[in-house]
Amino acid sequence: MKTQEQWIELQNNLNIENRAYINGEYCSAKSGQTLAVVNPATDGILTEIARCQNEDVDLAVKCARQVFQSGQWSEASPAKRKATLYKLADLIEQHKEPLALLETLDTGKPISHSISTDIPGAANALRWYAEAIDKVYGEVAPTEKDVHAFVSHQAIGVVAAVVPWNFPLWLACWKLGPALAAGNSVILKPSEKSSLTAIYLGQLAAQAGLPNGVYQVITGFGHEAGDALAKHQDVDCIAFTGSTRIAGQLMIRSGETNLKRVFAEAGGKNANIVFEDCDDLDRAAAETAAGCFYNQGEVCVAATRLLVHESIKDRFIDKVISAAQNYMPKNPLDPSSSMGALIDQEHKSKVLSYIALGLEEGAVLRCGGDVSGVGAFVEPTILDNVDNKMRVAQEEIFGPVLCVIPFKDEQQAIDIANDSKYGLGAALWSSNINRVHRVAKQLQAGSVWVNNYNEGDMTVPFGGFKMSGNGRDKSLHAIEKFTETKTTWIRLHP
Repeated sequence: MKTQEQWIELQNNLNIENRAYINGEYCSAKSGQTLAVVNPATDGILTEIARCQNEDVDLAVKCARQVFQSGQWSEASPAKRKATLYKLADLIEQHKEPLALLETLDTGKPISHSISTDIPGAANALRWYAEAIDKVYGEVAPTEKDVHAFVSHQAIGVVAAVVPWNFPLWLACWKLGPALAAGNSVILKPSEKSSLTAIYLGQLAAQAGLPNGVYQVITGFGHEAGDALAKHQDVDCIAFTGSTRIAGQLMIRSGETNLKRVFAEAGGKNANIVFEDCDDLDRAAAETAAGCFYNQGEVCVAATRLLVHESIKDRFIDKVISAAQNYMPKNPLDPSSSMGALIDQEHKSKVLSYIALGLEEGAVLRCGGDVSGVGAFVEPTILDNVDNKMRVAQEEIFGPVLCVIPFKDEQQAIDIANDSKYGLGAALWSSNINRVHRVAKQLQAGSVWVNNYNEGDMTVPFGGFKMSGNGRDKSLHAIEKFTETKTTWIRLHP
């Protein structure tokens, strides 16, 4: 790991590409307009990225459609697509230092997380789907004797991948992996707050051998470039990770235009339940803190609601407060930093307003709060004695704020956990195997963790119930989302 001084030196020598990537070339927006990218740790401007709008989107979609219909990628052999994605994954790893630095400068997250987790995770996602390309088979239906019917999957066409600012490249590759593996052309729309690694990936895609137009990057505001993609009649699918509000807007746009598929992974207000029979409260406390405060709490599946049995609440909260001290904000370029800055000052103000609201509603502040001075920093914050009806317990804060909710018995814990419009993740801590199975079956969440929080790998699907969305990232399930399912029914003549 480099020292802080070495990361700063690399930053000083870094040539930041800030243009869109369309049809194999970096280019400015047709209008010539740009928008500022701010380093949330310093409040300084990093660069000005292209502010793409309708004209730019039209061009990107046209190029994506042309290359798709040409078959250069969509009809390439599984072996060729596999080798190309493998090479792209290798290039990401070879360029992990500049990519990690861009991710940290863009988002404020600790450089230690970017270099050890985010960038390797992005490469691993591409490599996993590359390996899956020639492992996914069609089906033969069990029909009558004189019929041969088979079910096949073919690429859907032009995919718009719209990704958020909390894990920019990693979540992008959760979409790119299965979409490209299936043979689609992908237009990536990163958040205007964190576009730099997506842009950088363009040159690596070209080096890996992806045909021009198969991977493109449209930068700019969501209500301009993102909305233009959502309305476009020649976009076949939108893969989205972000807020529930925007997910709903994308579905409306789909209904108003061409009924394009919309697969959304949206918000969460996730319950982490600690029962009185948990046999390792120290480990539970450490994972509770990590589950809520990792990545500054800017995680859709963050463990933001801590449901703890009333008989152990006070001593358990003391342990969580102690564990939270491991996440005090530091300069993100300091390799020892485990918590950086929030994405920007506007989001910091929103998080602080929720903390104030929680206190107004009757919660008790046990630790944390504002960090004054330069940068969008907030300390790990714990609000005790929260009622699940409070807004801080119902609304997604997307920051380092933990709401502690006591419960009396198992059924009450289940009821509180499920009393949310969201259903992304949930966890429970217990040494009673019967309780584990009883509770896990009843929790309304796409992922349920037992005696851990947010473990997993590429082999299992990720997504939510209810207003947490309708899509699934990761696993073989994701590939099918980027394909059309076709039945071919052949009548055999004697």
